[in-house]
Amino acid sequence: MATDDVIPRIHVLSDHVANKIAAGEVVDRPASVLKELMENALDAGATQIDVQVGGGGKRLVSVADNGCGMDRDNALLAVERHATSKIRDVDDIEAVSTLGFRGEALAAISSVSRFTLITRPSDALSGTELHIAGGKVTDVKEAGCPAGTQFQVRNLFFNVPARRKFLRAEQTELTHVRQTFLIYALSHPEVGMTLRVDDRPVYTLAAGASLQERLGELFGRDYVRNLREVRKEKGEVRLHGYVGMPHLQRSDRSEQFVFINGRPASAPLIGFALNEAYHTLVPKGRFPSVFLFLETEPDAVDVNVHPTKKEVRFRRPDTVRDTLITSLRAVLTDPSEKDAGAAAGAPDGNTAGAPPTPRVRIEDLPALPMFNYPRIAPMAEGEAPPPVYRADEETRPEAGESGGTGSPWSWCRVLGQVGGLYVVMETEDGLVLMDPHAAHERLLFERFMGDAVRRKLKSQGLLSPETVELAPQDAGRVRKHLSLLEAMGFGVSDFGGDAFMVDALPVCLGDVSARSVLAAVATSLEQSGERGGTQQWAEERVAKAACRAAVKARDKLSLQEIERLVIDLAGAEMPYTCPHGRPTLIFMGFNELDKKFGRI
Repeated sequence: MATDDVIPRIHVLSDHVANKIAAGEVVDRPASVLKELMENALDAGATQIDVQVGGGGKRLVSVADNGCGMDRDNALLAVERHATSKIRDVDDIEAVSTLGFRGEALAAISSVSRFTLITRPSDALSGTELHIAGGKVTDVKEAGCPAGTQFQVRNLFFNVPARRKFLRAEQTELTHVRQTFLIYALSHPEVGMTLRVDDRPVYTLAAGASLQERLGELFGRDYVRNLREVRKEKGEVRLHGYVGMPHLQRSDRSEQFVFINGRPASAPLIGFALNEAYHTLVPKGRFPSVFLFLETEPDAVDVNVHPTKKEVRFRRPDTVRDTLITSLRAVLTDPSEKDAGAAAGAPDGNTAGAPPTPRVRIEDLPALPMFNYPRIAPMAEGEAPPPVYRADEETRPEAGESGGTGSPWSWCRVLGQVGGLYVVMETEDGLVLMDPHAAHERLLFERFMGDAVRRKLKSQGLLSPETVELAPQDAGRVRKHLSLLEAMGFGVSDFGGDAFMVDALPVCLGDVSARSVLAAVATSLEQSGERGGTQQWAEERVAKAACRAAVKARDKLSLQEIERLVIDLAGAEMPYTCPHGRPTLIFMGFNELDKKFGRI
């Protein structure tokens, strides 16, 4: 029989211990402290926020703002647990419009640090200075200070050594701090912000900036030139921001910034929507750069589903998902859309106001043809060829003079080929390397999918039908999609067992082996998973596989074919990547070349 001395006794934890436990949920590193303090400053209506960090944030995190400030009584209440000015009852949680609302952050932070709060409302003659060490108030006094609030958090986790030893090196913690600062600088470009690290200025961001200007300050103008603006309203969902062109991609999601009603947060459906919008534009395992702001009614989004409010839940997720996919896809594939840098008048080559860098003409360089763009359709019989310029002619078009809207260049000169594969070209903006096989695959894919959408696919009968035998699993996939393949121009019939008879292929694929095409299509369909039943997605799978097989069959391209390819690529919907996301073009601007050669 159990005795009293072995029965565990239940008791209520003290507020001191409870605050330290809560700190583990809210504060796990200096960047978490900065997040909570910057959110408080923004909720207070600040138009200027100044951040100082010392020792990677372990020694000091200081945030000063010019917001509404607090009187003495409110300053003392602010550091109590579950004390907040943001909500009053449970119903208010259903429509939260502020960044913070739980009233836990200051109590949690002050319980694991040496904490100082200095604050003054604008209508008061003097302010209040409050000192707390490890959750205990050590001093409260009157102070002379500017209107607003300053938080100073020193020696984080000084009284919780088990937590402090899990902090990383100063440089690692500083990286997280800078990323947090970056997030809030992007979410509120209208607010002026500064960041100093160990008394050294890192960022000085002006107030009243637009998102485009703030992006330029943080990432540089050359980066912004590769972004396209998104603006869409559907029902109660409003979307705006910038998305990166497919070649602006990373191996992680560190440049995917999503803000929901001004709050840096995300949801699983947003990641799904981004994958759908870019799924034929970037390779698997790569992530595009996006800066998106979603706005909806406060009661249409639940922000109270994650301890640190990093994730939200939408009450009508289908509308949000569909708005994201259609808006991003339209912007990425619409050739009439301008990039963000062009819209801002960003300089294409030299710094604004600087004289152009003189170019040296090498007299004995062979004259090579130069063509105006774009043209996507093959020339009809009897149609005049595109205008040709010579390298030694003074009539060469200037940047932006000719060519259709949205094309990668207005004029181009093919200089030659390196490595037996890559094509070297000069454009009005700089040097371009093109992978002709990737470019060829992109063009085949767009023609194939264009015909599929318009239901104008044409078949070309084979001189002698081919019998193709597949692995059992591949054969099952192909058999399941026989009607789809037939609708897309393939003449495929079940020949019994795991064999199929192929007697026709889509015209756009040209002269390619039926065996290689069907094997590629089978492999692609095998990877389709549960979404393989979606008609349009399955069509894209088939088209990508077929185009890849067709390109591999063309190991050699003549100069005339390369020139035709360059012309057609300039008019493609998405000239920058193949359907699988590999780049077709790598660009190096004159400005970048000048920097590399030390000319600027």
